[in-house]
Amino acid sequence: MPSLQKVLHFLGGCLFTMLGVGLTGFGMSDPWAASKLECASQGSNNLNSPDFYNGTADISFGLFSMVVSRDSCPSFGATNTYATFQKLEAIGGPPLILHSLVISLLLVSLITSAGTIFITFYNSVSNPYQTHLGPSVIFAFLALVLFLVNVFATNLWQAIVLNEVKVNLRNVTVSMRLGFYLLIPFLVTSSLAIVVIVLYQHVAYTHQKEQQRPTEDAPKEIMMY
Repeated sequence: MPSLQKVLHFLGGCLFTMLGVGLTGFGMSDPWAASKLECASQGSNNLNSPDFYNGTADISFGLFSMVVSRDSCPSFGATNTYATFQKLEAIGGPPLILHSLVISLLLVSLITSAGTIFITFYNSVSNPYQTHLGPSVIFAFLALVLFLVNVFATNLWQAIVLNEVKVNLRNVTVSMRLGFYLLIPFLVTSSLAIVVIVLYQHVAYTHQKEQQRPTEDAPKEIMMY
């Protein structure tokens, strides 16, 4: 019968995993980034003058939906909501590829983590100590890095606006939103769950060795007797 200490260790790891999965699942439905761009009509004279960039385009970017708002860009604009993949398919190129990879990695990470919850329950009442949180953490971390590359190192924001209207754009500012930051607690809680399991394995192995030591260190005469 498993000890209470063992059950508590693995249930603690399970709790950390469940918390991380819940936060990530919630975060995937929230915006992950937002951008603001200054806008001016094409064909305007003296485009280097700040006065000609009197319009703005605001974009709220999520994994599955985005909101694009244009104010005087180039004319009095409107606010439109799009399915993210629908909008990115029209753009194509690196933004679509990177976004697809981010979604795929996150889904694999969540499925792996959900499976680990059941494995952790099994660990609490069995001798094998198994966890698949290592790959789950790696996939989530790669998703985080690829998302940052997409929003900072590609022409994502300009392409979204230019897909709607032909204007001149400058001064792109980007800020991260709640959905993105909720991936960080997932990485932390999953790492803590791994630490809990590894620590218990170390404690159990050390305890087993200490129990074997008196027999190994016993005098030879006693062993012969």
